[in-house]
Order: sequence, then C-alpha cells, then structure tokens
Amino acid sequence: MIALTAAEIADITNGRLAAEPGLTPVSVVTDSREATAGSLYVAKPGESADGHDFVGAAFDRGAVLALVEREVADAAGAMYPAVVVEDAVLAMGALAAESVRRIRAHRAAAGAAFTVIGITGSAGKTTTKDLLAGIFAASDADGATVAPQGSYNGEVGVPLTVFKADFGTRYLVIEMGATGIGHIRYLADMVRPEIGVVLGVGSAHAGEFGGIDNIAVAKGELVEALPAEGTAVLNLDDARVAAMAARTRARVLGYTSRPADIGQDNGSQPDVAPSDVVRAEAIELNAEGHPEFELYLPGDSAPQGTAEQEPAQQGTTGQGITRYHVSAKLIGAHHIANLLAAAAAAHAAGIPGAQIAASLSAQTAASRWRMERTERPDGVTVINDAYNANPESMRAALRTLAELGRGRRTWAVLGAMLELGPDSIREHMTVGTQVVRLNISRLVVVGREARSLYVSAVNEGSWGDECVFAETVDEAYDLLQAELQPGDLVLFKSSNGIGLRHLGDRIALPPQAPKTSPERPAEGPAATATEGRAQL
Repeated sequence: MIALTAAEIADITNGRLAAEPGLTPVSVVTDSREATAGSLYVAKPGESADGHDFVGAAFDRGAVLALVEREVADAAGAMYPAVVVEDAVLAMGALAAESVRRIRAHRAAAGAAFTVIGITGSAGKTTTKDLLAGIFAASDADGATVAPQGSYNGEVGVPLTVFKADFGTRYLVIEMGATGIGHIRYLADMVRPEIGVVLGVGSAHAGEFGGIDNIAVAKGELVEALPAEGTAVLNLDDARVAAMAARTRARVLGYTSRPADIGQDNGSQPDVAPSDVVRAEAIELNAEGHPEFELYLPGDSAPQGTAEQEPAQQGTTGQGITRYHVSAKLIGAHHIANLLAAAAAAHAAGIPGAQIAASLSAQTAASRWRMERTERPDGVTVINDAYNANPESMRAALRTLAELGRGRRTWAVLGAMLELGPDSIREHMTVGTQVVRLNISRLVVVGREARSLYVSAVNEGSWGDECVFAETVDEAYDLLQAELQPGDLVLFKSSNGIGLRHLGDRIALPPQAPKTSPERPAEGPAATATEGRAQL
C-alpha cells in the first residue's frame, strides 16, 4: 500500500477527520480478524454483520485507523481514531482510484512502466488471472506483479487488490465481476486498465441481469473504458465477445482455437487480420487430461531454436507469426480458452513468446476448487470443481470427467446452478440429460434446487441405483463414504452458494477422516466471490 495519511484519506473520500492528521496506515482490511499492526480497518455495514461492531476487535489486533460511517467508542467512551464517510465501500473505491493514479504518475516520472490489466467474463476469470500473473511473475520485469487473492473481483475485492500495490509494482492484474449493468464500468473507472480481457458471455446470472444480452452489455463496459492506445483482448470463439470490437477505440487482439484456414465464419464476428489473432492448433488432451497445443503468436520474434517462424501471411502488416508448443498442467480442454486469453494478454503487454509458452507449460492451478485433483491413498481420485457453476462450465467439467474416466467408474456429484432465472429448470434438465449421454457411471444430485437435474437424468436413462438424490450434503457424504471404491473418479460441481466444494474437501480426505468445518463468514456485505456468493 502506498503511504496515505489520515488527512489525505479524509480529503480523498470527502470524509470527516476524527484522528491525528499525520496517522499513516500501512495496510487495509475489511475483516477485523485480518488486522495487523498499522492497519486501516474499513467498517462495512452488511446484511448479516455490521463492521462497526468489530472496530474494537480490529484495534485490539493493531489497527490504527478506521474508515467508518459512524464513530465508534471504546469501553471507556473514547472514540476510535477514524475517518467518517457517507459510504464506506464507495470510499474504498475512491482510495483505490487515487492509489492507482499516484502509482502510475510516480512510475512515469521515474521512467518506469506500469500496466493495469482488467479481466472479465462469465467463467474462467480466476484461472486466467492466475495464469497471467504467473507469466508476469516469471518475467524479467522491472517491478513486482500484484493480482487478486482468490476471486476478489467486486467493489470491495478490487480495492483490496489495489491496496497490495505500491510504487514498486510493474503489473497490476484486476479480476472484474458484476451483478448488474454499470458494475464493471465502475471498476474500470477505478483502475483505468490499459489492457482489457473479455473471456466469454455465458448464461450464469442471466436471471439477475435480465437476460444474456444484458450480460454482454455489462461485460463490454471493460473494453469501452480502454484508452485508444490500449488493447482489447477478445475471445473470437464467442460471437457476443467478438462483437465488442465495435465498442472499443483500443486495438483489438483476438484469440481463438479455430485453425487459421477455417477463419471466422460467424457474421457477427469482426474481420480480424491474422496479425491480430492469437490461436491454438493441434489441440489434444494427454492421458492425465492436460491440454497440449501449438500456440501461434502474431508479430513475435523468437530466439533461434525456441520456436518455428512462419512467413508473413497475406493481409498482415508484414510481421511473421511464431509457433510455440504448450503442454499445460491444468485439467480439461475448457482451459484452452483461459490459456489462450492469458497468452494474448501477456503478448499485448510485451512479454516474449518463449517466456509465455514456458510459463503456461509450467503452471498448475493456483486457486482452490478449480478442477482441483486429489489422489486418495486408497486409489479414489477426487476432482473438486465446485467453486462455481453455470451451464457452460458444468458441461465442460462433465466432458472432462468422461474423458478422464475411460476404463474407470465415474461419479458426478452435482448441485444447483444458481441465478439462472426462468431458464433454470431447463438448464438443469439439459445437464441431467448430458450426464446420461456421456455414460457417467453414477450421479448424485444434492439439494432440492437441483432436483430437476435428477429427474431429467432418470427420465433419460431410466436409471435405478445409478442415480441418487440427496436432500443434504451430509446425506451425500454418507453415501459416498459407503460406496466409493478404489479406482473411482469423482467430480464435485455446483454454484458457490451450494457448498459442494466443502463436501469435495471432506471426500478428498482419507476414508473415515473427521469432517472439516465450513468457512467462517466475512464481516460486512458479500461484495466479492470469496466473501460470499460469486459474481459473474
């Protein structure tokens, strides 16, 4: 965190100073349990807990200043040092915006580069963020890389990420989620990214947004905010994302898994020259389910012996296209899009292709519950992909289960996909049908919200004991503990709010191990994915 005095914080947030003007916090926290010596504690009022009730606890742990909406007194009646604002969350955003402005100005004055990259999309944000941060961290950049913890991607999570940056930061990677139109515009205005990555427009949260077209409107706010000298990295395999090229003044760099000779045949997609496309060809999954492919980067110059250089193609600017082999360690073909997005963003940031390919081939999953694989001592394999779910990611996970499970007994332990609106029953029924058609051995459906998935599977396959409905997580746990056998492969997948990720953790432990406790809830409103329900 850059140094900001209490007086500066009050000025930036239009707050009232009720502390020594020169008091200077060294970190920012929104959970009193995370406060350390020198912290600024932000007291956020929420639905289930009010951060003002924990101001004292934060100071007991070393906080020196609070950002509050009303003053709080200690046991003796003295007021805790504070800056009093009208809205604590909006005040955090103002502090974050000013921090980015000062870092950018400081580094520019010193002749040092500073790049902000924003990433949004209905699925894959966290994986892409982790991959991109890994590429930057492995580069020889003049400065550090700062990226979100977990899936901090909302109006609270983004400022918390910014507060980890300082004048020594070279790359600031920001994950951007939304629950409505205007949310990404707010975040983009806060951090002013030079590079914006849009991964996809899916049907998750369609009910909350009022339809998938509104999701596209919201996601496109990122590319609209880019400067003319910036770069919009767009998924050309998603027609709604590709159409966002018309909404930005920035350069467009597309990525695709379509071979170059097929081209972009969807009428809504822009006419993007090969010199502006990153692509993957010769895609395959190895025996462990890890994707391998040839990565083509436009205008990239490779050291001799590290890659194959192709001649300039007709319609390009005269620059060649360079090929690299990528052998990733992530699980599932659906990660190819995330790998390509990270490669394209890193390429836009000027990272050499050899470094990009090497990093993508070396990285494993950095965030929990994303195709997280555990081999139990008794031979049961657990794949925990239950951080979040939508129809697209559910289908991708099931395809991966079927591919990895050839010659093994496979289990799909599935919970509800939340916030799908009027399409919810239909989408759950489609998943149930897919489970049968993929020849998954056993299906366990958990929770009444997903019962239509169970019904559709039974109707499609006329299953007997192969398909089970469990009312509760504990009921599913008992069933799995009793029936899993050595050699079985079991997938857990649901929306974050259903909590199957914790069931997956319990099953991943050796048989008969004690149950683990669920996560403690955070203080204040659920404004980021790791503080409550996930944002799109």
